[in-house]
Amino acid sequence: MKSAFIAVIGRPSSGKSTLMNTLCGHKVSIVAETPQTTRNKVRGILTAEEGQLVFVDTPGFHLSERKFNIHMSDLVFSALDETDVILYVIDGSREPGEEEQVLADTVKKFPEKTIIAVNKCDLEKNSSDDVKGFLRFEEMNMPVFEISALKQTGIEALKAKLFELAPEGEMMYPSEYYTDQTPEFRIAEIIREKALSRVREEVPHALYVEIADMEKDEEKDSLWVRAFLMVERESQKGILVGKKGSMIKAIRLGAQRELNKLFPYSVHLDLRVKVNPKWRRKDNLLNKLIQ
Repeated sequence: MKSAFIAVIGRPSSGKSTLMNTLCGHKVSIVAETPQTTRNKVRGILTAEEGQLVFVDTPGFHLSERKFNIHMSDLVFSALDETDVILYVIDGSREPGEEEQVLADTVKKFPEKTIIAVNKCDLEKNSSDDVKGFLRFEEMNMPVFEISALKQTGIEALKAKLFELAPEGEMMYPSEYYTDQTPEFRIAEIIREKALSRVREEVPHALYVEIADMEKDEEKDSLWVRAFLMVERESQKGILVGKKGSMIKAIRLGAQRELNKLFPYSVHLDLRVKVNPKWRRKDNLLNKLIQ
């Protein structure tokens, strides 16, 4: 029986969350076109005949001196020491840059437990040759797999290698689990995903979700949730509310549809927008949101 915690790391938009969802066979991490969608260590669980792999999806590594980004980068580096295996995901559609150099220098310290996945190899705009040249130049002598998380190509070979590298051990979760996220966290993430898919420019990074109340009705087998989309400025609030409330309604209905697929009971949302000025500079809040 194999058992391992696996850190999934990479630059923003490298496809880490899509890959983890594909590996686990369930939607565990939210996915959006906005870079740095993942803000927490999100765990997804794969149980198979060989054993159990627990994937830890980390925020996209981004070089920045902003307090918000430093908190997320700290999560990436802490995951490397805490896990049994490192799955380093590289975007095969982009040339390696400065952030890739920092990540490569970091994972080279863990050669025995690192696997490299060059993702998006199915795209016409493909820089996988540049990526492979970069890996050779950096002497990254680790197993390399060319995959497409979206098209699910190369996934079975990658899974087999992950199980091969995993140490022996007992299962850490019951076999029916595919994540250990709380309902509160999952609801907040799905709401944020539906908001991110509808807004652009400065709003996505200025947005977080606060769950204010949750009330289960056992007779009706339903959950009522009051949640707030929190932003930094009044202008951002106006964008999320939309003309005559059209935007907030679309976000609410989209989130409800998704949540009703995920949970075995119906979910009803009361969704509103509030302003919390300069929240990305507040350590206490960042420590609560990013963990």
